[in-house]
Amino acid sequence: MTSEATPTSGPTARRLVLGSQLRRLREAKGISREDAGYSIRGSGSKISRLELGRVGFKERDVADLLTLYGVESDAERNTFLEMVSESNQPGWWHRYGDLVPSWFQDYVGLEESASRIQTYEIQFVPGLLQTYDYARAISAQGRPEATEDEVERRVRLRLQRQKLFNQPRAPRLWAVIEESVLHRPFGGPDVLRGQIEHLLEIVQQPNISLQVVPFELPRPSAEGAFTILRFAEPEIPDIVYLEHLCGALYLDKSEEVELYSKVSHRLAVDARTPEETKKTLDEARKRLL
Repeated sequence: MTSEATPTSGPTARRLVLGSQLRRLREAKGISREDAGYSIRGSGSKISRLELGRVGFKERDVADLLTLYGVESDAERNTFLEMVSESNQPGWWHRYGDLVPSWFQDYVGLEESASRIQTYEIQFVPGLLQTYDYARAISAQGRPEATEDEVERRVRLRLQRQKLFNQPRAPRLWAVIEESVLHRPFGGPDVLRGQIEHLLEIVQQPNISLQVVPFELPRPSAEGAFTILRFAEPEIPDIVYLEHLCGALYLDKSEEVELYSKVSHRLAVDARTPEETKKTLDEARKRLL
């Protein structure tokens, strides 16, 4: 057990790793979730949420669980308790908590901790690749009731997320978009042209790949947008993120992730190659001149 995951691991990843380690200790002792829950004045469902990293940890609860699981070494106990403190530190995105729902804050935390991000979009350029003007046009159009300040802060949140790629161990991003995305002029033709020029520039980075699914493909490989998050820490399972109007789904069962992984592979085969995609982007840019 170590508190050092990777240099880019944020509080969300720490919580997931800590929960996974506690689950392994419990299972090694053959203790049920119900009995573990009783020891911390809770229930089996509370233990389940803790082990899945869905809720924050209290130092007293973790200390009691370590005692129940037979962890007596001061050094080992201190490592766990340090991770409790680290996992409870608010992420930078919490200052936008009045604007975005908790389910999306969870996603931003996971995204920050991922080592590989695979995303498929059918309507928009992925948020991690959007320009300021394009992001602003989408934010204003999607929420016409929002004030200017709210729109501006939403855009700042999106641009802050993009700073992932300035880190020493930036994640790899593999994005696939439908060709129709390049024809939806959010904010007008000039904004779309600026967005396409940005894509042509950013795909030069070695850790960013972009592919376009052509119009002529008779049937798409996927019915809706999705993102697969993969992590360097072996304790954290791959997660599929699906967003809908009222919230989001986080899928982490192996069979579910495997299905979406197969779809991702199919999309890579069906889409234009990264080099062909650059030509498609350049043609779309020239069309808007």
